[in-house]
Amino acid sequence: QAHLVESGGGLVQPGGSLRLSCAASGFSFNIYWMYWVRQTPGKGLEWISAINPSSSTTEYADSVKGRFTISRDNAKKELYLEMNSLKSEDTGVYYCATSRVGYDKGPGAHVTVSS
Repeated sequence: QAHLVESGGGLVQPGGSLRLSCAASGFSFNIYWMYWVRQTPGKGLEWISAINPSSSTTEYADSVKGRFTISRDNAKKELYLEMNSLKSEDTGVYYCATSRVGYDKGPGAHVTVSS
């Protein structure tokens, strides 16, 4: 069974940084697109970033472009999200997702941006 487990969330002040990780298991991580989405109080579920299997293509929502960086390590079967210049509106629960059909969603990484 395919599993995704997020980690790295926490409390950070506005302008700060966090790095999220997503550990994948139970499927061929290196052949699928991977994504980060977030659930926020203000916007509901929002797609924020995507990366193709070879890391040659990355995409970002306008709300995070220039501040967040998605990356992956296929050998480790891990996905990352480097978040800089964090704002209060980035507060939410961050989930990783895959283009593979059928997987167990992880618990999410809780991010709180507050002074």
